[in-house]
Formats: sequence, structure tokens, C-alpha cells
Amino acid sequence: MNIEVVVLAAGQGSRMKSDLPKVLHPIAGKPMLAHVLDAARVVNAQALHVVIGHGSQAVQDTFADANDIQWAMQTEQNGTGHAVKMALPNLEADGVTLILYGDVPLIQANTLQALVDIAKNNLTGLLTVNMDDPTGYGRIVRDGDHKVKAIVEHKDANEAELEIQECNTGILSVPTQKLHEWLPKLSNDNAQGEYYLTDVIEMSVNAGIEVETLQPEFAEETYGVNNRAQQAELERWYQARLVNDLMAKGVTVLDPARLDLRDANITVGRDVVIDVNVILEGDVILADGVTIEANCIIKDSVIAAHTHVKAFSHIEDALIKEACDIGPYARLRPGAQLENGAKVGNFCEVKKSVIGEGSKVNHLTYIGDAEIGKGVNIGAGTITCNYDGVNKFKTEIGDGAFIGSNSSLVAPVKIGKGATVGAGSTVTKEVEDDKLAVARGRQKNMSWTRPVKE
Repeated sequence: MNIEVVVLAAGQGSRMKSDLPKVLHPIAGKPMLAHVLDAARVVNAQALHVVIGHGSQAVQDTFADANDIQWAMQTEQNGTGHAVKMALPNLEADGVTLILYGDVPLIQANTLQALVDIAKNNLTGLLTVNMDDPTGYGRIVRDGDHKVKAIVEHKDANEAELEIQECNTGILSVPTQKLHEWLPKLSNDNAQGEYYLTDVIEMSVNAGIEVETLQPEFAEETYGVNNRAQQAELERWYQARLVNDLMAKGVTVLDPARLDLRDANITVGRDVVIDVNVILEGDVILADGVTIEANCIIKDSVIAAHTHVKAFSHIEDALIKEACDIGPYARLRPGAQLENGAKVGNFCEVKKSVIGEGSKVNHLTYIGDAEIGKGVNIGAGTITCNYDGVNKFKTEIGDGAFIGSNSSLVAPVKIGKGATVGAGSTVTKEVEDDKLAVARGRQKNMSWTRPVKE
């Protein structure tokens, strides 16, 4: 059976007070619309139809790489029923259609599958939720047999209907042929002067097609985002679920409320420990016994067993092998690779470089476009001068070399195995194996009179 999904994403979201279209605001580092589409894809829909309006170009640009989306334009905001009509010409009559919202980001795939299964039985599936305070929500009106009779919007409800706590989420599944029959018949004769999609429910009842309701496992699945406070509320709920999943895999999280995962795919080993205020982003692997101290950011990186990342370190697109020691205040930029037992200490930056097994880059150092062998010691304040303003050049340092503090290695340059560079040197040409290079001006001690403050 043909399954199609319509996602309504045309709203301006004026209460967000932002130039960014509402559906592009993130939850856990990913646009809200992306969350919805990811859940929808799990039901194996033949097509995803996204109805756009405000900020349409920005929305299309954000999803330019998605080849399974068909766009429909709603130039005037005349209600949810009108929005679905914009996608109607692209919906195949044979099958079922699932209707979702781009600003209801945390709907779960298993909930959507259950709705699709209802519509496959030639029923209308409706997602509802019971609320202690249903103010503003459409109410589910049932008959004497407890069957759904209609949905009444809050502004159109009478006193008795306002007491109903079962609310409409707007998420539903319908046999597509019926949508083609019902949507052209919608009327805007209501308090809002809009074409309500909810009128489809009464049409379904009148056509003898039963409306079967479903409630989600979590009410938060149905929550929409209309302002920053609601966005923050869903962010915290979703983060709590993600962190709970990590802890279920055996990770020690010292404060679950202060770990954030952003568009993250996390693989963890045993006995991983994560301190407070850590951000994990993208594809991250933390192997057995890895410790991440407070206030670190780790993105798209692999950290092998028993490595210790100390506080305030930033790691991006790096490969770190076993038993390394990083930080505090270290920055590993894309292309950094640390071999077993390597150490990168405080206020050091490594970019597109290999730090060899057991080598140490301890203090206030920049290593870029370099290949450092085993057992090398890099003194404090050393920099590789890898950029001439146009091109990047490579520095090579052999096994067992010693680079004295405050040295500048002007690439392209090679430092041989076992070689030593004296402190304060500016090295511009190759240093052979086991040689000492001293490249600094001769010291002169002269008589002088120190100035005094008048």
C-alpha cells in the first residue's frame, strides 16, 4: 500500500522573535523539521511532502541534499486544511496519508507506524492526548458509545466542551482517497475564518468511516514549539532521554542534566565517565575506560581506550588512540591524530598532524601540518610555522627528537631522529639525526643605566 507523509511547515513562528524559519530552530543540534522527517522515514513512506511558506528558500536550502522531499507552497496562511490542500495534487489516491507538523519535532516513529496501521484498515487514525490544562487545544467530542464524533476548536467550544480534557494533537492518518473527497469541501465558517483540517474528522464520521484514536507513549511527543520557552522545555526532555540511553549502556554521567548531545551518534565502551557541562556532537566513539572531564566539547572524533581528556578541551574530527592524555585547555582540530600514549597538554593546539607514540606536546604550543615520531618532546611555546600566507607546508620530526622551548620550526623542514633543537631557536633548514641545532642570535651583556620613573 502506498504511504505518503505530509508535513506542514509553512508557519512564520512570530513568537520565536527570529529571522530563522521556525521549523529550522534546533532541538539537540538538529532542525525541528529534520527530527520530523527522520521519524517519518521509518514508516517507509513512498514520498515526503513538505508544505512551506515563510522562509521557504531557507528551508529548501537546508534540505537540499534530501532527494525524497516534494515541496508544496502555501503562499497564504489560511489554516491547516488549506495547507494540506497545497500538497493534495501530489498525493496518490491509492494508499494512506500521514499528516505531521514541522514544529512538533519529537514525535516517535513507533507512534507514526501505529497511526499508519490504523489507516491501512480503511479507518481514520487520530493522535490524542489527555491534558490537565487543555486551554487552546481542540477537544475530542465523543458520542454515547464513546466513539469520536467531532473535534471542536477551543474558540468554538461551548461550556460543556471546554471541560473535555482529551485534546487533538493535529496528527492523523487518513485513506488518501478520502482526503481527495473531503478537503475540497472544507469551510472557513468559524471563529478563526480558517479551513480547519480537524473538520475532516466529522466528515469521516458522517461518511461511516470510524475514527480510531491513539495516545502516544509520551505526551511530549505531541508538544509543539511556538516560543523559546517551549523550545527549551522540549530540549531538556529530549536531552534527558538521550542521556538516559547512554547511562543504560553503562556510562557514568556525573550530572545527567549537564550533558548535551547535539545531532549525535554516540558509541560507547565500558566504564566511560563523563563530567559536567560536556557537549558531544556528531559521530563520537568513546572506548573502554575513557574519562571526559568538565566543560569539554567533542565532535566527530574517535577516542580509544583509557584516554583521559581533561577539562575545557575541544576536540573535533580527531583520532585519539589508547592511553592518551589531553588537556586541560587543549584544542585538537580536524586531522589531529594521537598515537598510543601521546600527550597534548594545556593551551596546546594540534591541527592536521600526527603526534607519535609516547610523544609529549605539553605547554603553550601550536602543531600544524606536522608528523611527529615516537618519544619526541616538544618544549613550551614551540610553533610549527606551516603557512606562508598562501600555502601550507609540512614539518617532520623524527623519533626521540627534543625541541627546546620557544622554538619556531619554519616549514617545510625536517628534524632528524634523536636531534635536539636548542631553546629559542628559529629552524629554517634540516637538522640531521642526532645533531644539535642552535639558531639564535649570540647573547651580548652590555653596561647600561636602567631608566627610572620621574
